[in-house]
Amino acid sequence: MDATYAFLVGLVPEIAGWPAWAIVLLSAGLPALVLFHFMALTPLVYVYGERKIAAFMQDRLGPMRVGPYGVLQTIADAIKLLFKEAIFPRGVDRKLFVTAPLLVNVGAFLPFVVIPWGARLQPADLNVGVFYVSAISAISTVGLIMAGWASNNKYALFGAMRSAAQIVSYEIPSLLIILVPVMIVGSLSLQDLTLAQNGGLSHWFLFRYFPIMPVAFVCFFVAALAETNRAPFDIPEAESELVAGFHTEYSGFFFSLFFLAEYTEMFVVSAVISVLFLGGYLAPFSWLQTLWFVGLPEVALGWFWLWFKAWSLVFVMMWLRWTLPRSRVDQLMYIAWKVLLPIALVLVVLVGLLILVPATADGFPWDRYVGWPLTLLLVAFLTVVMVRALQWNRRRARELAYTGAGASAAGQGAR
Repeated sequence: MDATYAFLVGLVPEIAGWPAWAIVLLSAGLPALVLFHFMALTPLVYVYGERKIAAFMQDRLGPMRVGPYGVLQTIADAIKLLFKEAIFPRGVDRKLFVTAPLLVNVGAFLPFVVIPWGARLQPADLNVGVFYVSAISAISTVGLIMAGWASNNKYALFGAMRSAAQIVSYEIPSLLIILVPVMIVGSLSLQDLTLAQNGGLSHWFLFRYFPIMPVAFVCFFVAALAETNRAPFDIPEAESELVAGFHTEYSGFFFSLFFLAEYTEMFVVSAVISVLFLGGYLAPFSWLQTLWFVGLPEVALGWFWLWFKAWSLVFVMMWLRWTLPRSRVDQLMYIAWKVLLPIALVLVVLVGLLILVPATADGFPWDRYVGWPLTLLLVAFLTVVMVRALQWNRRRARELAYTGAGASAAGQGAR
């Protein structure tokens, strides 16, 4: 809020003479307005991206008709949902039925308050930022249970109960793993966690205490998938069992609110993972932190790096959805209680002991040498995979075109 106030005073110096309540309202309201529009509009991009990614993985074209390459399809769908009738089935609790999707979005929106986009680009730097994100995001669970209960539908209620059990189960290992970087830094502030990783890619917590922290990263990412109800952990809305789960009875605008919250939560957890393990808004090279290389050293790129890292993790979530089959309920609980929880407990104890030993308080001696080789190997692997996939896609398109031309010629010859 202080950075917002300084920015506004720089633009309009007269603001400094306003009453204190007006300054606070303006300094807090402007970031809230920007974040609200960010939350409301970016899911349109995520939905379009996921449909295109799904189409590529399934050898399809995806949206192509509305706008060039179908870029306006999601906007058209949003307009359609806004004007569709909101249907209230018989026997629903209308107040709870309407409140539930709003409450889910509140839990998805409020974590943005403490996410740092730069050294001075953060709505609020709370000294309990990690605790705030963990606590406030749990509001969405209450909204999901409320939606299932208010719908007066057994499938919706089953989906809501599954969602509550799943989120509560996976919150335990995820919170334990959060303690690992918190113990390293000694602070719950997301800004402090980011600044502790300053110095380039080799200083990110992902490569600290190698190979311990990569295990923590993978476990936390799996728990985040489950907490956002993403495949292969989308049990609460399993179409083959529960029609659509907790939002079975919702339609129109209220239906779209649930998906707005889901994609917003995907970005939020990806941003939190980026702060905890990937340096947050810090660039892999310090000279890439600003645009000095094009003569603009005063233009910071922290917001871009956090967005890029978070979007990369969102892409992985979409990738996994169209790669892995949905797990069963018993498998879901087994992973949470018998796999992730023991690993999280071991990680907390192990890293805590390593911090207490003076020789390993700042990590292992080889940590600074593993970051870049592993990153380059991963980039090379992904590049090869994508190039091979594109080659296969083009070869398949030529085969289909050849088969279609042959069938057409055979049909004309038969006539």
